[in-house]
Order: sequence, then structure tokens, then C-alpha cells
Amino acid sequence: MAGKDLMVKVEKVNKFYKKLHVLRDIDMEVYSGEVVVLIGASGSGKTTLLRCINHLETVDSGCIYVDGEPIGSYVDEKGNLHKDSERVLNKKRARIGMVFQKFNLFSHLTVLENVMLALTTVQKFQREKAKEIAIQQLKHVGLHEKMDSYPSKLSGGQQQRVAIARSLAMQPKLMLFDEPTSALDPELVGEVLDTMINLAKEGMTMIVVTHEMGFAREVGNRILFLHEGVILDQGTPGEILSNPRHERTKVFLSKVL
Repeated sequence: MAGKDLMVKVEKVNKFYKKLHVLRDIDMEVYSGEVVVLIGASGSGKTTLLRCINHLETVDSGCIYVDGEPIGSYVDEKGNLHKDSERVLNKKRARIGMVFQKFNLFSHLTVLENVMLALTTVQKFQREKAKEIAIQQLKHVGLHEKMDSYPSKLSGGQQQRVAIARSLAMQPKLMLFDEPTSALDPELVGEVLDTMINLAKEGMTMIVVTHEMGFAREVGNRILFLHEGVILDQGTPGEILSNPRHERTKVFLSKVL
């Protein structure tokens, strides 16, 4: 994309779980400000690809670059590849926000404390500074009035928005969403999607695994269809949802549209 910085580059990535070949020679590029939507049947490799980008899973071959740096490794002056130390890896990961299906909030902490936690423990901010950032991000997702509540007092949609605020508080350059609405009751899906739509409008680079095809059509710059660990089809939402090239894509879409 002319004039855009390359935010994510996935080169020939392979991932195995024992004998199961989950990702097969995956090549993918995501540019700054893009929203790339990953679709495909359960088990096609979508979540594994996201987790590899965040180095929650280690690739078996290939390389992933985020914001120009290899994630999980570095190249020395002789051109040799080495594993990142935990400290360096955490620093690189801090640029990547990830929102899961499950909210993963700490039940014994208030909403505000949940958002502050990584700021004080990972970023080493003073409490007052962390509190200021956390309140700002809770306002961002429309939940600052709930900052003294505990997660059990929130709806699922509100909990997911707190999880998004927690990721945004780290000021990431890239946000990864792994089916963020799949655990929600249908009437709560809209509030989470609206938050994500606003992030896209603000220019956040996002990779989203979802079955919400309306969101993919409205917000996605590109849709990638994964099948058995391979990117089988990719294109604009109009191309993929209205005129897919591959027969397997047509079959999948006939079940979800």
C-alpha cells in the first residue's frame, strides 16, 4: 500500500502441534491503519496465527516482524538469529494489544485496578500516572462511570470493553482480536463492535478473527480466508463476501452469511 508503513510481516510461517500441521507457509502483510479480518472454519489456524504474531505461540519455521522488528528473536551484527530475552520480548509485546474471547479480568480487582495493573507492573508507572491513563481509556470505551465496580457487576459486553481498555492503556501500535464477541449474548455484541469500529476510525491497526460478517464488510480493509492452515483467499470485503474466487470460500460463506 503506497504511503503506508508495514506494521506486520509474516514470512513463510509454519506451526505444528506434534504431527498436526496448523499453519502452512503463511505469508501476510498488514499495513499501518489497516483492519485485516481473518475468517474460516473452526480449526483453520486463525487463532494460532494471532497467537504467533503476539509470540504466545512459537513458530516452528519462518519469521514474524511487528513494526520492523522480528518478534521473539533478533538478528545480531553477523546476521545470526537469536531468541529474545524475556525482558526484551515483554517490551516488544507491549506494542501489541490482544483481546481474547474470554475477558480474563481479575475478579478481586475493580475495573480501574484491572486496567492499571499492567501499567504499574510491566510499564512501571507510578500509581497516579497509571490511574490517569486507565481513567482516560475507560472513558475511551464509555465505561469510566464503572471504574469502581467489580467485574461480576458488569455485563459480558462491558467486561469485554474493559479488556479492550486494558489493552489500549499500554498504547499499542497493533491490536489483535480473537473472536471478541463470540462469548457474548447477541444483544451485547453491538456495544463491543461499536468500540472496535471507533478504534478503526481512529486509525488503529487491527487484525480481527471474527464471524461477524457485517463488521468485516463495514470495517475491514481486507479479508483473509484460512482453510487447513493456508490462506486460501484474500481480497477486499466486496471481493470476498460477494464474489469469492475459491469454491471452499463460497461453501464457508454460504453457512455464515
